[in-house]
Amino acid sequence: MQHNLTIYNTLTRTKEKFEPIHPNLVGMYVCGPTVYSDVHLGNCRTFVSFDLIFRYLLHLGYKVRYVRNITDAGHLEGDNDEGDDKFAKKAKLEQLEPMEIVQKYTLGFHEVLRLFNTLPPSIEPTATGHISEQIEMIKKILDNGYAYEVNGTVYFDVDKYVKEHNYTILTNRKLEDLLNNTRELGGQDEKRGRLDFALWIKAKPEHIMRWPSPWGIGFPGWHIECSAMSRKYLGDQFDIHGGGMDLAATHHTNEIAQSEACNHVQPAKYWMHTNMLTVNGARMSKSAGNGFLPYELFTGSHPLLKRGYSPMAVRFFMLQAHYRSTLDFSNEALDAAEKGYKRLMTAIGLLDKIVPASQNKFDLDIQALRQRCYAAMDDDFNSPVLIAELFELVRLINSVYDGIQRIDEATLMEIKETIQYFIFDILGLKDEQSDGDNGTTEKLMELIIQIRNEAKKNKDFATSDSIRNELATMGIQLKDSKDGTLWNKI
Repeated sequence: MQHNLTIYNTLTRTKEKFEPIHPNLVGMYVCGPTVYSDVHLGNCRTFVSFDLIFRYLLHLGYKVRYVRNITDAGHLEGDNDEGDDKFAKKAKLEQLEPMEIVQKYTLGFHEVLRLFNTLPPSIEPTATGHISEQIEMIKKILDNGYAYEVNGTVYFDVDKYVKEHNYTILTNRKLEDLLNNTRELGGQDEKRGRLDFALWIKAKPEHIMRWPSPWGIGFPGWHIECSAMSRKYLGDQFDIHGGGMDLAATHHTNEIAQSEACNHVQPAKYWMHTNMLTVNGARMSKSAGNGFLPYELFTGSHPLLKRGYSPMAVRFFMLQAHYRSTLDFSNEALDAAEKGYKRLMTAIGLLDKIVPASQNKFDLDIQALRQRCYAAMDDDFNSPVLIAELFELVRLINSVYDGIQRIDEATLMEIKETIQYFIFDILGLKDEQSDGDNGTTEKLMELIIQIRNEAKKNKDFATSDSIRNELATMGIQLKDSKDGTLWNKI
């Protein structure tokens, strides 16, 4: 079928038809984590959202070069162009080398995303592995007249840039408001303008992570890292640049400025941003005491949680909200998402137990439903609408399993294909209950059903009923029919 994929572009604040720069190759860059601590849920929501986007583009047949960086150097406290490097602070605290800190939290980041069943990016570059590219980019920005050097630190000249470009094009904010909201910071006397930001920072004697440069020993500013790495792997201009909405006002605004000052072209055609997380309606943050890490969510160890939730239940919960919508965490919302996820997986588990009929007798147009599923994803990756459509399929599966409706072999295969495409390939869900057990659960249930059948044969109905009731308390339902006893998770 013909797809008319539209994407909401933060740059233009409109939905636009997706037309990649190169017909058969999509370049996508997503700002990755700063690996000096455990990855937080805001990061996870962003990476799950872009995993959905990555999966759908692959499903449509595009070759996608998905680049997601690792920030492992030069990321300061906030964006103040001053203070100690976070990696150095952590290394001193834990008496480790900075790269030991990087390795520890990079591995933790990868493990969390593995639990969320995200596909790995095509390329995962690190800031420390691309120092030379950052230096070359800074040299070119200096040569083009958009930066200046003071005592070994190189600053981007925002005042010069705004004379020829729209510095706030991504956020549509007024330059006067930015100036009024800029605090007086250390090193401000070196800057020509209050909005100027560091491209390269002179290292203090005690600074651990440092590199030689034409301007002396130092380390890169935060923003130049992404500009240099995206340029190296995707070119001067690529298709999609993504990240959390908190990055738009400063990090992505400065990325655009740097890249245009260097390459004379906008770095990305489409800018996409995921929305923020809230907890019971309040913004999630460490200072508010309502921020929790993924493992706290999985184990239920945070005081705001009644219990833990599995990674797939959490992924399903995230996908029930559109990536541009606020996502509110609450015990009630997570409970509801878990029930919905289990209902979905239970219905899928019934497919192999359905005996096809010779003729169809059902009330759902599978082809029309599949087209609606594609239409939802073509509309700026609208996963909540897609999930609502898939529950129509769940209703049909349950109805056929209960003998109310009938489907033939061809229709059963069509349903299985639709499930594979949208639930497993695109939404990226998997059945945690059966994942990795090598059929052990199925074999155990066959044994239990055999024991129960022997009890019924011997008219030991007390044992037969006891087995049925005990299984029900564990969320397993038995159903006796002329074809034997079937079971499913409820």
